[in-house]
Amino acid sequence: MMFNKPRPLEVPSKLWRVDETRPETAPDGPLVMLRSILAIGSRNKGTLIACTVSGLILAGLYAHSLPPTYTATATLLLEPKQAAPSGQEFAVQQSLDLNRADSELQTIRSERLLSAVFDSVGVKNSPELRADQPSLFSRVASVLHGLFASNGTQPKSDAAKPTNTDGLDSDAERAAFLNFAKRLDARRVGQSFVIEVQYSSSDPALPARVANAVASGYIFQAVAFKEQMARAGTEALQGRLDSLSAQMESARVAMHDGSLPAIPTPDADARVIGAALAPLGPSAPRKSLITALGGVLGLLGGFGLVAVRMALDRRVRNERDLSVDCGLPCLGTIPDAPDENGIPWNVGTRHLEFVRAIHDLRTAVEIACMNLRNNRSLSVAVVSWSPGAGVTTICTGLSQLMSRSGRYITLFQNQSDEQGTDENYASPSSSLADAAFTDVSIDQISFQTVDGVAVLPIHSKDTNANLFTDFRNPRINRILEGARFKGDVILDLPPLKESMDALALAAFADAVVVVVRANETTFEEVTDAVHLLRRAGANVVGAALNKGRR
Repeated sequence: MMFNKPRPLEVPSKLWRVDETRPETAPDGPLVMLRSILAIGSRNKGTLIACTVSGLILAGLYAHSLPPTYTATATLLLEPKQAAPSGQEFAVQQSLDLNRADSELQTIRSERLLSAVFDSVGVKNSPELRADQPSLFSRVASVLHGLFASNGTQPKSDAAKPTNTDGLDSDAERAAFLNFAKRLDARRVGQSFVIEVQYSSSDPALPARVANAVASGYIFQAVAFKEQMARAGTEALQGRLDSLSAQMESARVAMHDGSLPAIPTPDADARVIGAALAPLGPSAPRKSLITALGGVLGLLGGFGLVAVRMALDRRVRNERDLSVDCGLPCLGTIPDAPDENGIPWNVGTRHLEFVRAIHDLRTAVEIACMNLRNNRSLSVAVVSWSPGAGVTTICTGLSQLMSRSGRYITLFQNQSDEQGTDENYASPSSSLADAAFTDVSIDQISFQTVDGVAVLPIHSKDTNANLFTDFRNPRINRILEGARFKGDVILDLPPLKESMDALALAAFADAVVVVVRANETTFEEVTDAVHLLRRAGANVVGAALNKGRR
């Protein structure tokens, strides 16, 4: 008996049923992000180009404001220490290890050696070593002054400055020595016993002199130490002392001259394998690299500015903003209307895009209301949040297009929109408010026929009738049902921001379309309009983006 009772078929786990709707999955991945970035860049290309150009200009000014820097390098090779016992002519070599290499490197960086070189080379009065260096703003200002000033003022001479005291001179000398030590760099080449001594300066002749002087000073200290040790020996030979003295004097003279010793110095335990040469060109600043980096930073800053502006700018710009940010399907994008008279009988090139957009909007509304028609007429309401959104223009074009397709159309028109009061459309004796206020039937209402469309204003010219009329009254519903019995009905509702009559009338419509003006209506206004309409019982089927790009 159990086999005679059919059971519902189970859905296979690996198959999709035909009658089931597949969940919509949002595309994700790096390609989607890249497309979004390209779309944002294309939409804000003016801002990005301006920021990039600004970054290039500022970086170029900064790069040209920096003084050129020249660098020279002297190379030393550490050798095993040679110690000659007293009274013997041969030398005993001591092993050379990495610890000694690090110790000799610290000797080169020591204040004793650098201060001797600092005094011997004579750079204490160099302008680039002074403590009061110009700031970045001052350098950029000087570059702009040199570019644009025709008759620039002469800089103040040093004679105008107050005379420094001895304490300030000492502070200035210490500051110069610290700046001198910062420009000097001594490092090992990898894990070898080769030491590079490098100096940078804005004077092209100075780096080679300082680098060679440091190498000679190191040799001078090493030979001087051995000379002192030899003199301290009780059995020192005079020839050994003369050799050490000659090497020491040669190293001292070379240190003062900024060159290398003129005679070999085998007792220095180091050999110069590369003399510092005067540089042929500046090694810094790298102006092209700085300018390119400024352009990249300007571009990134432009994207940051665009991101901040997008976060603060809440205006709807395209269909994607409506669907993604507002959660409202876009039924059509309407371009700017050529005129306010609607659709001409002979559509030319001037009206072609507008008519196509109205045609697509009509089709989208028909598809959205497909389950509501069922061989009966439809009542469609069109509304916006604020005035000037183009509701009347869209309603006029939509009613004319539907009328010319063979339908009977009744247009209840709002006269407070951008078209104002038009005698061709507004009946001078009756309106929807008048009909509801006086309780007349639809057969007694005088409709104005314009281009095949029956038009009736919503509000009366009598202010009292507008104030006393209740648009939620069943009389309004009877009038709208009577008009829908004849054919389709289009309601051109007033803006929600100005009147709540739009909410009352929207509840009687089968479908409501919210008009959003591109680049003016905000996300919050669209959300508030949809929220109010749905709270009033209106069936919001989508939105129409007016004056947007198709």
